[in-house]
Amino acid sequence: MIIKLAPQDIRRYNWYIWKTVICFLALFVLLLVVTYLGLFGPLPSFHDLENPKSNQASEVISADKTVLGTYYIQNRSSVNYSQLSPNVINALIATEDTRFYEHSGIDFQRVMTIPFLNLFKKQGGSTITQQLALNLFSGARAHNPLVRFTQKLKEWIIAVRLERRYTKQEILTMYLNTVDFGAYNTFGIKSAAHTYFNVTPDKLTPDQAAMLIGMVKGPGYYSPIRHPDRALSRRNIILQLMTKQGFLSDGQLAELKEKPLGLNFSPNNHFDGPAPYFRAVLKQEIQKIFKDQNLVKADGTPYDLDRDGLKIYTTIDATMQQYAEEAQHEYMRKLQVQFNDQWKGVSRWKTIKNFKLLLDQGMYRSDRYKQLEAEGKSEDEIRQNFDTPDSLELFTWRGNIDTVMKPIDSIVYSKMMLRNSLMSMDPTTGYVKAWVGGTSFEHFKYDQVKLGTRQVGSTAKPFTYSVAIENGFSPCQEVDNVPVTINGYGDPWTPKQSSSDWLQGSITLRRALGWSQNYIAAYVMNEVKPVPVMELTKKMGITSDVPPYPSICLGTFNASVYDMTGAYSVFANHGTWTEPTYLLRIEDKNGNVIYTHTPKIVQAMDAQTAYVMTYMLKGVIEDGTGSRLRRTYGFNNPVGGKTGTTQTNSDGWFMGITPQLVTGIWTGCEDRDIHFFSTRLGEGANTALPIFALYMKKVYDNPSLGIKRNVDFDAPKNGVNIILDCNSYKQQQQGTGEVDKKLGF
Repeated sequence: MIIKLAPQDIRRYNWYIWKTVICFLALFVLLLVVTYLGLFGPLPSFHDLENPKSNQASEVISADKTVLGTYYIQNRSSVNYSQLSPNVINALIATEDTRFYEHSGIDFQRVMTIPFLNLFKKQGGSTITQQLALNLFSGARAHNPLVRFTQKLKEWIIAVRLERRYTKQEILTMYLNTVDFGAYNTFGIKSAAHTYFNVTPDKLTPDQAAMLIGMVKGPGYYSPIRHPDRALSRRNIILQLMTKQGFLSDGQLAELKEKPLGLNFSPNNHFDGPAPYFRAVLKQEIQKIFKDQNLVKADGTPYDLDRDGLKIYTTIDATMQQYAEEAQHEYMRKLQVQFNDQWKGVSRWKTIKNFKLLLDQGMYRSDRYKQLEAEGKSEDEIRQNFDTPDSLELFTWRGNIDTVMKPIDSIVYSKMMLRNSLMSMDPTTGYVKAWVGGTSFEHFKYDQVKLGTRQVGSTAKPFTYSVAIENGFSPCQEVDNVPVTINGYGDPWTPKQSSSDWLQGSITLRRALGWSQNYIAAYVMNEVKPVPVMELTKKMGITSDVPPYPSICLGTFNASVYDMTGAYSVFANHGTWTEPTYLLRIEDKNGNVIYTHTPKIVQAMDAQTAYVMTYMLKGVIEDGTGSRLRRTYGFNNPVGGKTGTTQTNSDGWFMGITPQLVTGIWTGCEDRDIHFFSTRLGEGANTALPIFALYMKKVYDNPSLGIKRNVDFDAPKNGVNIILDCNSYKQQQQGTGEVDKKLGF
């Protein structure tokens, strides 16, 4: 049955429909107005739009423009449009917003087709600009329909504002810098390109770009690590969309769809990458600078290293850092074998003093103990946990291994691992070029370059000899190498000298330093007195306590590798101590310099004394405890140095100086009670010097670094009035004696 409506009824129904449409439009406009006025929450201001907030990783940049690592809450680093591959832009537009260049933030044509788009799972209703508005200002996508509706209204208004403030290229760049890519807290296309393919964004191929853009809708669901089949299928769909939009040909599509994902997964953990110990110390230093100098942003809030996208420019040379880490790894795995061989069949409980106390200390410091304590476990429950076998990851020089053992046994294992640290610097500028703070930051996080101090042993002897040279002593002066007792500083003090390396008879000061003779070091100390030696040591940059007692001539005080390397730079830098510098400047995300470091400079000794000391330190290498550098490693170029070995072989040191590079190295166990049994293996010549040799060989073999092999130490501009040729010195002394005899003296 067909009902015919009268014309007036048709007009009346049409009027109802139009009234309904007008009411909905009026309500929609009203909602937009009240949203604009802030009824559903504040909208970003003009300043906010000009300075959109997003958590950006701060980058640590080496002297040769390599990113050493980042500090982040979200692993995000920004790029410019010019640093983006066109493939990324094409994949994004084909997938998310084909009319991007035609609309002004809201694509009304697309809004009307949302039901159909969702039905066929092509594109959502949000433009790229709206998605950017959500990422920057609206927060996470709400699940409550009512809240999501108000959120959508805000997005539309913000999107229109963004389109007025920024170019299309800027909007695309901002969007790609804010997107979440899942694994290891990866945000932004730069971090994603590195994490999944280990490339920069400008190098992304069409298939790589398609895979990454495919993750935008669901970084977990389309994860190529956890769900490679989904990621591959999603990538191929996006390649088809790119072809449909004319960005790829049919032939390219067919070829690209056959390719595997081709991942080169390089997740960025905080301990990954070069110089992790350096970056950890640097972060603490920068935070201290911000606090002490009250450095704040324009809005008065403090800078946040993990969120503000700062650029931190350092003096570290990425190539030299790599060489230093390689040298450590190459030699320490051999040295660990020597160490383990000495301990085979030896009871640690009987041999190591206070071994149980050391294990308890290790347990209390462990993350496991702290976690169990936080869970409310009792001391007995915690100890039982440490005595129960568990799956653990251990550090070895051949890589980490998974094993099952008692956690308390893993502490024993850790205690028996040798540690090592190295710092290398330019003595003239003070710029630190390499910093190896330990053997594995993942497992042993304590930095042994600057934060740790150990007894320095014979590496302190040049400080005493320097005072002597400055007071008229000659390196060619001969002294009877016999025991010396020093009085006047508490109990009488007489140093010991191993009979195996005691050079008996009368020897020169240069030879005494070269062979690290304790008796003659004590003789010199008795002549110059402890206070001047202590004062010079402090002027040379040693910040730890140096008590004015005679024994400091043998290095009974503690110091860091950082301070000792800086002190030895005085010899190579004409007597001037230039503060070891590793931080140059800090820039904000817009390139504005917010901090510049100015190093301290102190004239620690006169240039002639420093030059004479380089002559004496070269004697250590030419014919002394450092002669292995020539004999085994072929170093015949101008190089000086000093070995150091502390009591019971707990610490092994080597300080190496060249005109362009000064390097300090320490080796030992975490606890001084654990050490080599024999001095032959535990001395600095065996535990530290070889790392210097391996490192410097790599440096010398790379001409681009500018460290020249055959450059000698410069003599003072005013010349040298101290005789360095010991034959000439002896003849002069004999001549003076004859004249005195004739004159009746």
